[in-house]
Amino acid sequence: MKKAMMALSFVALLAAGCSGNNQAATENTGGNGEQPQQAKQKVALILPEKIGVNPFFQLMDEGTKKAAEEFGVEEKTIESTDQAAIEQNLRVAVAEGYDLIITSSFESEDALKKVAAENPDKKFAVIDTVVDLPNVRSVVFREQEAAYLVGAAAGLSTKTNKLGVVAAQDIPMLKKWTVSFQEGVKATNPNASVSVNYVGSFSDPAKAKELALLQNSQGADFVFGASAVGDLGVFEAAKEKNFYTSGQDVDRTEMDPAHIVLSQLKDTDAVAYDTVKQFAQGNYQPGVSEYGLKENGVGVTYITHESKTPVNPFISQETIKKVKQIKDDIISGKITVADPTKQ
Repeated sequence: MKKAMMALSFVALLAAGCSGNNQAATENTGGNGEQPQQAKQKVALILPEKIGVNPFFQLMDEGTKKAAEEFGVEEKTIESTDQAAIEQNLRVAVAEGYDLIITSSFESEDALKKVAAENPDKKFAVIDTVVDLPNVRSVVFREQEAAYLVGAAAGLSTKTNKLGVVAAQDIPMLKKWTVSFQEGVKATNPNASVSVNYVGSFSDPAKAKELALLQNSQGADFVFGASAVGDLGVFEAAKEKNFYTSGQDVDRTEMDPAHIVLSQLKDTDAVAYDTVKQFAQGNYQPGVSEYGLKENGVGVTYITHESKTPVNPFISQETIKKVKQIKDDIISGKITVADPTKQ
């Protein structure tokens, strides 16, 4: 009898052990034998300013969100109230465990250099500038290709053979706009002259307007705006004196189709989308990536992108056709638009 009781106890213990093992297995597999779902990857976008001030950053936010939704990534956009807040927001994203942290532009350079260097195992990306660290993917644009196309169109369109450029500052970076525009003009109209004036700031519409009016008084019938917020002043001058101008980054022709006849485009939404896509698919690579006409990173209204605004008669359909051919020749390599900052 004693032996029988011992045998029954052993069987009960064995059954309990098996039951416990089965329960543990069930818990580890989610209760139905399937493997547990992995936590979503997390991407943070740290903007150097509030959304709504500059459409450049708004497009970046839209591209990031679109990619996050399509590729099953958790996304959070953090807006900085001022430049000092950028570093703090980068540190918040690190502390909250984001797997990829994206920021943008020269305003973020110093903060990113510091935070990325302190967190070598964390992945970062920066759009529209270069931070040379082994854990940072830097995305830059060949803006010179698009500026060349605007210059080519202006050279074909001018009736006075006098053109102007109102640029923010006389710094190497802006030579991608000023020098390349002039080269495009020269390629299509060697008889045209180009005046270049500098505002001295990225945020002075009053000064930009003054310079645009000056250039128009000297005969310029087209003024190329490359002064960031200052371009709003160029637009005002064009409307007041009835000459022509162009916008930057997004399609500005809708603001005043009678005077803003072209826009140089920078597809930050496409680049942000591509950055998140590559990360989500396991293809994140640090280093410098360039986007130009070939990669659809830059462009010009009517030449590379459709617009809701009809082509202004100042920029004829014949001109559009000719500049499209120039665009094709740049993409194929027949025409090379050098980066003036590297010459």
